Amino acid sequence: MDWNDVDAFCCVLEHGGFTAAAKVMSRPKSSISASVSRLESELGARLLQRTTRRVRPTEAGESLYQDAGGMFQRLREIRSDAMARGKAVAGTLRIAAPYEFGAHHLAAVGCWMLGRYPDLRIDLDVEHARIDPLDRSYDIVFSTVDEGLPDSGRVARRIFSLPRGIFAAPALLERSHPIEQPEDLADVPAIASSGDAQWSFTDAAGAEHKVPVRPRMRSPNAEVRRLAAIEGFGVSRIVRTFCRDAVKDGRLREVLAGYVCAPLRIYALLPGRRLMPPKVRIFLDTLEKTAITVERGEEAS
Repeated sequence: MDWNDVDAFCCVLEHGGFTAAAKVMSRPKSSISASVSRLESELGARLLQRTTRRVRPTEAGESLYQDAGGMFQRLREIRSDAMARGKAVAGTLRIAAPYEFGAHHLAAVGCWMLGRYPDLRIDLDVEHARIDPLDRSYDIVFSTVDEGLPDSGRVARRIFSLPRGIFAAPALLERSHPIEQPEDLADVPAIASSGDAQWSFTDAAGAEHKVPVRPRMRSPNAEVRRLAAIEGFGVSRIVRTFCRDAVKDGRLREVLAGYVCAPLRIYALLPGRRLMPPKVRIFLDTLEKTAITVERGEEAS
């Protein structure tokens, strides 16, 4: 049995397909397919069920993966740890992030690293949809969460706590009753995120206020919510830095400024618990430095 074939089979299962496995292993897709076919022929059993969208293990494949997957994953961690001990910042850094966070907070850090490390390449995927934390082809997966982290097997490291506010168009505020305390939001249409059931606030005395949300519109995308708020369809809870320009030019106003909204927490999900490659460590360290100004509500450089 060729252990490289077993490793290729495990990678196909872990990453959900031949294309992703080929990308991770830096091998042609045809080579990965040949490895799995060769392994199936040697074992005399089909290991994978191939569909147009995803591959799934057969009973024989699941059994083989349970026996071998952990060992190969451990070997890859050892290899990554050995490489992490080196000082070179090189190779490809693969990052996935929600669209707004990637565009507004990660691009500057990525450009700084490209300018400093000529042998480094960066693949930054910014997605409007929710990112699958199980996709192990990424070195870092950024996730925005309000309640709990996804059960992905990755190691969570908090990076940002982004201050949020309640924003509304001037036209909406003119035709609604005054919004002076969180409870006044109960009778105002809301533009909410997909999972919002209530919005939490803390007043100057430290008391917590929780207001049920009855949205007229829901979207996980902050740009959609911002545009709907600008059009006057409801009040929305959005990261302050994302609304700064609209506030400056008068398209939005912040209400309840005397209350502190629960911040939006951003986590970096990493694939392993041991030593990080220098490219990952330096990227996260640099990002955390910019997070200090963001958490203070200042403009990040």
